[in-house]
Amino acid sequence: MSTPAVAPGPAQSLPRINEDAPDFEAKSTHGPLKLSDFKGKWVVLFSHPADFTPVCTTEFVEFARRSEEFKKRDAQLIGLSVDSVTAHIAWVRNIEQHFGVKIDFPVIADLDTKVAQTYGLIHPSASETATVRAVFVIDDKGKIRALIYYPMSLGRNIDEVLRVLDGLQTADGNACATPANWVPGEPVILPPPQTIADAEQRMQSEYDVTDWYFSKRTLK
Repeated sequence: MSTPAVAPGPAQSLPRINEDAPDFEAKSTHGPLKLSDFKGKWVVLFSHPADFTPVCTTEFVEFARRSEEFKKRDAQLIGLSVDSVTAHIAWVRNIEQHFGVKIDFPVIADLDTKVAQTYGLIHPSASETATVRAVFVIDDKGKIRALIYYPMSLGRNIDEVLRVLDGLQTADGNACATPANWVPGEPVILPPPQTIADAEQRMQSEYDVTDWYFSKRTLK
C-alpha cells in the first residue's frame, strides 16, 4: 500500500537518553492509546518505513514470535508508521495468514506524522514520506534509556533489542554496567573508583580485578 505524502515540517529535535519520553496520544490497531498509559512498564517503541514491505514484514514476524520474551521483561511493544489503521489491520491479518504468527501488540497509525516528528523518525535524506527504522527503549519511569537507528535496507536484530533491555534492567538492579557483547549470565562491569583510597581498596577486593579501573563480578 502506498505511503501518504508528508508535508515539510519544522526541523525535528531528537529525544535524548535519560530525558522524559515525549507523551503522545494516537490511534492504533488496539484503539486510542497514550504513551503515559504504560507508565510503570518498560516500553519498546519501534518505527518501520511502511506496511506491506518485505523487510518490515520480517521484523514484525520476529517481534511477534518473541513477544512473550518482552512480556517476561515487563516490556510493552508498540509499533509505528505513517500508514493508516486500515492498512495496519490488513497487514497484520496478512502476516498472520502467511506466516502463522499473531501480532498481539498495538501498531500506531501516525498519518499526521505528529509522533514521528516528535521522535525524529522522518529523515528526508532516507525518505521524505516514511519513518526510518528506529527503536526507543523507555523505562518504567518514562525515561528514554536507549535509541537505535537503522537504514531502510537493514532489518533489526531482535536478540539485540532484548539484550539492550536485559542490560539496562541488570544495570539498574545491580549498580553496574555491562561490557561489549554481554549477555545475561556473564560477568558485569563495576563502576570505577572515584578516589585514590577506593582505587587502592579495589585492588585488594575479591572481584575479578584487571586494574584499579577495570573490574568484573558475577551476579548471583
